[in-house]
Amino acid sequence: MVLAVPRRPGWRPGGPVADPPAGYAEGMLLLVDLDGVVYRGSAPIPGVAGVLADRARRGDTVVYVTNNSMHYRADYVARLTDLGAPVTADRVVSSARATALYLAGPGLDPPARRVLAVGAGGLERECRDAGLDVVTAAHAATRQAQEGIDGWEAAGQPDVVVVGLDPQLTYQKLAVAIDCVTHGARFVATNRDPLFPTERGTRPGAGAIVAAVEVGSGVTPISIGKPAPLLLEMAIRAAGPGSTRDDAVMIGDGLATDLAAANGLGIPCVLMLTGVTTRDQADALPVAERPFATAVDAAELAAVLANLAAGRAT
Repeated sequence: MVLAVPRRPGWRPGGPVADPPAGYAEGMLLLVDLDGVVYRGSAPIPGVAGVLADRARRGDTVVYVTNNSMHYRADYVARLTDLGAPVTADRVVSSARATALYLAGPGLDPPARRVLAVGAGGLERECRDAGLDVVTAAHAATRQAQEGIDGWEAAGQPDVVVVGLDPQLTYQKLAVAIDCVTHGARFVATNRDPLFPTERGTRPGAGAIVAAVEVGSGVTPISIGKPAPLLLEMAIRAAGPGSTRDDAVMIGDGLATDLAAANGLGIPCVLMLTGVTTRDQADALPVAERPFATAVDAAELAAVLANLAAGRAT
């Protein structure tokens, strides 16, 4: 579910560049997606890191907010630093981190103790950092095969099954996750992205794996990542005291994730046509759902952000 919040006065969707909304505080808060915006797979998108570094020098705050659950925060810091993008660990908010904090937080009743993690190493590490007892799907699948027991017992009867993007997914891992959900473990998805952009084109995203567990178990998961509001709300808090959604601009490439999350929170979105969305898809949106602006490359992104910054004084 996406939180519906009225858009602030002066906001309207536009073509490549719309009129800038007024009323920004000193410096913008840029909420930046990673896959399909800063890089595709191992290949950087030319010039984007430099644009973000320039905006940071001009006084903007940059927080990275990604549905990708595969990597640990320190991994993002190392990669973004190598690209020349402004970054610190506390300003990287991934779906893995947000999911771990959600599971370990006081709002979950009953609290999670043991978690079965279907995903890559970043998801496992973030859950362990949050104090959770983590069993990986790979371990449980191996135990199931060796001991001839069902997945629920092999995973140690977990309270929660959390599913993210797993490039090493196997049928056995899926079977263990479905067994656990069928036995009553709560089902949580880091995100439901159907596709994942790489330098070789798009690949199945976490949503494809989540869908398999959902169909196999008959249970619909709680989803933490975009377009749900939690990830962006955490990113705004990560920017520091005094930061609000009124200062925020989303920079992303997904219609059903980045744009939908921004629209849900009433903040403008710069839609990058460097990832999973084409111009035809963006142009086909109803007027009320269109992004504030689109950009096909770093140069257009820089122009859009300059336009927005100029609007702070109007």
